Amino acid sequence: MHPQFSVLFLTTLIGAGQGLFVALVAVEAGSLFELLPPPHRPWFYFYGSLIAFLFTGAGLLASFFHLGRPERAWRSAARWRTSWLAREVIVLPAFMGTSLLYAVVHFLHLGEGLATLPSGAAIDATLIVGLVGVVLAFALFVCTGMIYACLPFLREWATPLTVVNFVLLGCASGFALAAAYATSAAPALVRFLATLTLILTLLGFAGRVAALARNARLRPKSTLQTAIGIKHPRIVQMSQGFMGGSFNTREFFHGRSASLVRSIKWFFLLGAFALPALLLVAGLAGAPKATLIGAFAVQYIGLLAERWYFFAQSNHPQNLYYQSIA
Repeated sequence: MHPQFSVLFLTTLIGAGQGLFVALVAVEAGSLFELLPPPHRPWFYFYGSLIAFLFTGAGLLASFFHLGRPERAWRSAARWRTSWLAREVIVLPAFMGTSLLYAVVHFLHLGEGLATLPSGAAIDATLIVGLVGVVLAFALFVCTGMIYACLPFLREWATPLTVVNFVLLGCASGFALAAAYATSAAPALVRFLATLTLILTLLGFAGRVAALARNARLRPKSTLQTAIGIKHPRIVQMSQGFMGGSFNTREFFHGRSASLVRSIKWFFLLGAFALPALLLVAGLAGAPKATLIGAFAVQYIGLLAERWYFFAQSNHPQNLYYQSIA
């Protein structure tokens, strides 16, 4: 498939925003049960949730650049009963609204002491809003992943690993962003967030390698004979059948060499997993706080490459017919 850069930014930016929001709520829940030192309220949660909102908003803005008629984008929500894309279009603004509400209730100190646990710990309305946002964040991960996993004819995507990797990689980048943010906003939380980022990065690496190994074993179900309906054992296509390109030849193949695609694969394995893991270990060992900021930046660039490879690796069956181009 042909990777659209607007979609690469859409999926990576909203993933980082979702992961950051999950990290913020995890910190609030941990502070409630005295498992983590409470950060300075309300500013840590307020600015953190605003950053999450800005990341998801930037991803939403990027999505408009691959629409033929952006003014009709709202119509994409109409098929929510059968379309994962429509469900994503509904859940994304709901998540953004919840993350903004989370910032507001923290800033205004609304709903403090809403309920009390048997241990005596007070539950604020902020935590309730946060938990709703976490549910929406994971629902959005599922919707985004299922847009690709539900396509049986693109066999590289048609696997539960697609959804798993969207969740793991989004959470890894979001927690990396949270760790970078905490270096200035809440230094006492840096070790907790960096440790979770390292764990999520390693889990994401395992999931992505599993998908790569699975896809390497795939063999096309169709052949050139079945693609054009001719049973002759030896068929060689000499031209695409018309003078110029078409939608099929532009949109269903990336047009890059096999060597470049392999290079991108190794680049994202290093950039999204190996280098960030080393930087996180260095940060946990006491390296300057810029190390954790660098870990997020390097990982995000690596995830852009990973998402490019995700699209480029999928082989549309129609490329059998246009093999002289593809």
